[in-house]
Amino acid sequence: MEGIVFDIGQTLAYYPFPLNWSALYRPAFEGIASKFNLQISETEYEHIGATLAKYNTRINPRETEVSSDVIFGEIIKETSIPAELLDDIKNEFYLFFRRDVVLYDEVKDTLKALKARGIPTGTLSDVAYGMDNKYALEDISEVIGYIDFPYTSNDVGYRKPSSKGLLLLSEKMNIPVDKTAFVGDEKKDIECAKNAGAIAVLINRDNEEKDYGQDYTISRLDELLSMLGIS
Repeated sequence: MEGIVFDIGQTLAYYPFPLNWSALYRPAFEGIASKFNLQISETEYEHIGATLAKYNTRINPRETEVSSDVIFGEIIKETSIPAELLDDIKNEFYLFFRRDVVLYDEVKDTLKALKARGIPTGTLSDVAYGMDNKYALEDISEVIGYIDFPYTSNDVGYRKPSSKGLLLLSEKMNIPVDKTAFVGDEKKDIECAKNAGAIAVLINRDNEEKDYGQDYTISRLDELLSMLGIS
């Protein structure tokens, strides 16, 4: 294990919202309507919900990434929302789902220790609804200086379990992929690692029985240090 790539959500940072945001589309856009004094009709709310559901990868999985401008441009096109509010709408929508995000307690010290030992690190996280990196990576801003290659699916154009992102990061880190570990909390993270020929590490913070074919299972990130012989 000479290089390590991390998922972000529920691996480095805790997000208190469910993985499937469908039930919260309406509240999110009602907040947007209130903030910008928009009159959104029921028909428009139905269009917004249907469009977001179309790009909801928990409902409709896809391998290629789609940009936020495409998704929210499609939403605005069929509503009375002014086109010039596109960036504001995106910002408020993503902010709604990023409230109360916190880093897990051991993350900073673990990344600092890896950095001090010269072990290359990266992230590979699938963004929700094309979320721009300026939002997705802000959630780990406190530790981003300890991560050599903070990437998301925006950077590689593909989503997990595609191997493309992990292969790219292995190349960037100049580490053979079979000596690169990928740490994540979901089945698709393990599948991504296996598809790339990398070391698959499942972080299982709730200690429920989970067998996705991983090579190793940890319950806290700092267990990696023991695996690497770092005290």
